[in-house]
Order: sequence, then structure tokens, then C-alpha cells
Amino acid sequence: MLADDMACNHRNPKPATVFSHKNMELNVYGDDVEVDYRGYEVTVENFLRVLTGRLPRSTPRSKRLLSDDRSNILIYLTGHGGNGFLKFQDSEEISNVELADAFEQMWQKRRYNELLFIIDTCQGASMYERFYSPNVMALASSQVGEDSLSHQPDLAIGVHLMDRYTFYLLEFLEDIHPASQANMNDLFKVCPSSLCVSTPGHRTDLFHRDPSSVLITDFFGSVRKVEITTEAVDLVPNVTEQEEEPTLIVMPAEPQSYVEQLPVAEIIHQKPKQKDWHPPDGFILGLWTLILLVFFKTYGIKHLKHIF
Repeated sequence: MLADDMACNHRNPKPATVFSHKNMELNVYGDDVEVDYRGYEVTVENFLRVLTGRLPRSTPRSKRLLSDDRSNILIYLTGHGGNGFLKFQDSEEISNVELADAFEQMWQKRRYNELLFIIDTCQGASMYERFYSPNVMALASSQVGEDSLSHQPDLAIGVHLMDRYTFYLLEFLEDIHPASQANMNDLFKVCPSSLCVSTPGHRTDLFHRDPSSVLITDFFGSVRKVEITTEAVDLVPNVTEQEEEPTLIVMPAEPQSYVEQLPVAEIIHQKPKQKDWHPPDGFILGLWTLILLVFFKTYGIKHLKHIF
């Protein structure tokens, strides 16, 4: 879900690109980025509906979170926030209570196995204070009462390119490969206070495993758990009853014919119908005004009663 206001902004010297560093080496808006919700689709309601699965039947699969009780979910949020809320599109907010209740609905509906929540915003730790669902681990870029600062100023466009926490987190994840043995304790240390100029926080009391035993690749790296079986699987559908083919009845159609048309020569020589003439708007009023002006100049206003 992307507001898409950076890649398509008219101030962007390179449209459809977003860089994490001023040297413009890494385009984080590359061809492999799939955006399912963009622009005005990024709302609090749509976000909560995606998490809880309460979507209309017409919603395509690409806009659904197709997870179950064996899925590990990563949720990353960034933007302007405060104590207990995060802004969406500068027009609405999601509170920490709404987010906590959405996670509980996901757990009750068996929509995740483990959930990693990362937020980069001012007073980010306030967003996970109300969590109460099991198997949830949370990270934030700042504590309550602290600001989350920006990084990498670009003089060409006059704004910073990233937030400090996200910059160092991305720098850490660039060295992670599918066989990496880095764990969550390493993730907690990616941005110390000396680099973030804030105090990053994390919460692990709801998680059932020790963070040192949780690999980064459990949530990053697109690594999926696969079940291996030695039994043969029959992919041929088992058809028990042969469906009867519907009988198509063809009714004889009545012969149809075109309506006789005028000959082309006669159509060409037809004279256009004369339209009735109507005076243009204001013509009558202007005529009466002219008559009154001539009368006033000739006889004066004392003889005006003879007109009416």
C-alpha cells in the first residue's frame, strides 16, 4: 500500500523512481515492486479490511491477504504519527487500539502464525502498547515523547530521502541472504541511539519464541516452509457422475426484411426544412427600452401614462 506521492510528484527529477541514498544507486521503486493499493485507495478502512479479510466478494486475489494459521506476516508502517496514532494521507488516522483489535481478529480467524510489526514514525512505541494478541513481535523507531528524524537530505528536491531508522534497517537487510543465520536480536541493534538520534524500542513479551532463535529469514527473504510427502498424489479429478449436457433447442426464426429507404438521389435533392424564426434572447426587452428612451426624449416622463 503506497500513497505514491513521491514517485509521481512533479518535483521528482526522475519520475517513477525512489532512491534511498543521494548517490541514487538503489531504486527502491524498481520493476520488482508490486503495488496493490495506491493513491486514494490507501485508507484506514482498506488497511483494516485487508488484515481482517473483510473484503467485498468482487475484490481480486491480488488485493487480498491470502494467509492462514501457518503464515508469517510482516507489517511495516511509516509516516507522520504521534502518541497512539498514525496518519493516513494527511486526512485520517489509525489508532493503536484499532490496530490491536485488528491483530486480535486475525488471530481469532487464524490468519497468521507469527506476526512481525515494524513502524517508523514519531512516538512509534505508542503504537504497540495496546497489543494483546499472541505471537506478535513489534519494533519501533522511537519511544513515546521522541521524534523520528529524517536522513539523507537531497538538495536537488529540497527534502530528505528516508527516515534514519528505515535507512539503517534497509542497509542491514541488504546483507541478508536466504541462508543467513542472523536473528531478531541482530535486528534490534540495527539503529542505535547514536545513529537514529532517537531510542528505538521493541516488544517481545507476546511472542512465544526466544528472539535469538527467530531468524530474519522467517519474515524476510521470501522463504516458504514446504511439506515433503512420499505418498503419490492423484491429480486426476474423481468424476462420480457424468453431468448431463444441456439440451439446446433452436426455434425457427421469422424472416426479416429491411424497411424500404428513399433513393439516394431523392435524399440529396431534398430541401432542408425551414426553421421557425424566433427573436433572440433580450430582443423584445431591448426594443421596448429603445422605444421608451425615444419617448422620454421627445415628450418627457409626464406623458408616460398615455403608453399604458
